[in-house]
Amino acid sequence: MSPQDSTSVSDDAGQSAISLESSDRFINRELSWLSFNMRVLEEAENVSHPLLERVRFLSISASNLDEFYMVRVAGLKGQVRAGVTQRSADGLTPQEQLTQINTAVRDVLRHQDACWGRLQTELDREEIHVVSKDDLNATDKAWLQDRFMEHIFPVLTPLAIDPAHPFPFIPNLGLSLILQLVRIENGEGMRALVPMPSQVSSTSFSRKTEKAEVFLLTWASTAKVMASQSMCRQI
Repeated sequence: MSPQDSTSVSDDAGQSAISLESSDRFINRELSWLSFNMRVLEEAENVSHPLLERVRFLSISASNLDEFYMVRVAGLKGQVRAGVTQRSADGLTPQEQLTQINTAVRDVLRHQDACWGRLQTELDREEIHVVSKDDLNATDKAWLQDRFMEHIFPVLTPLAIDPAHPFPFIPNLGLSLILQLVRIENGEGMRALVPMPSQVSSTSFSRKTEKAEVFLLTWASTAKVMASQSMCRQI
């Protein structure tokens, strides 16, 4: 190899050479990870997989993204707060990496939303329905309220949000509701935080409907029940 060849690399297609000292030789680690997660998401679109397995791939891509923000994005934000401007091997500062991550993640989220919409359509065809409270009839809502009062309400602990107290701790991946309340005695407004305990987050209820279909209440719909106006008045 000639001395000139030792400092630059080109391919047979005649593309411009990349210097061995150039940051263009490297792919950013965080952006590469997001590309990997997009490939996981693509498995949810693969019709050769069973339908529920495709839903599982979608959920994996979402949980991966949660962990990515808790670990990698948190680390970059810490560097930005500390005033770190040193460039990584690929030539990006921490702030530049965050900017590119935000752009890439918006694309991932759009794909996740579109994928979930398509999967819901296919689930409907298999008689697996994801419904909102507006889709429930009076009997379903009465049954749901009974389950709420029996299994959820007793373990809820509303926490006041005011200048006299530190802001309540919210754990990673914790689910909480922030409520705007009004005092009955004087009409004064106040805010409260209602954390969802872990034992509630993992709760599922089921019952047979008149058509012998099974109705399931998962942690996500539990949150919607808690957030509904009738339930908040009970708190």
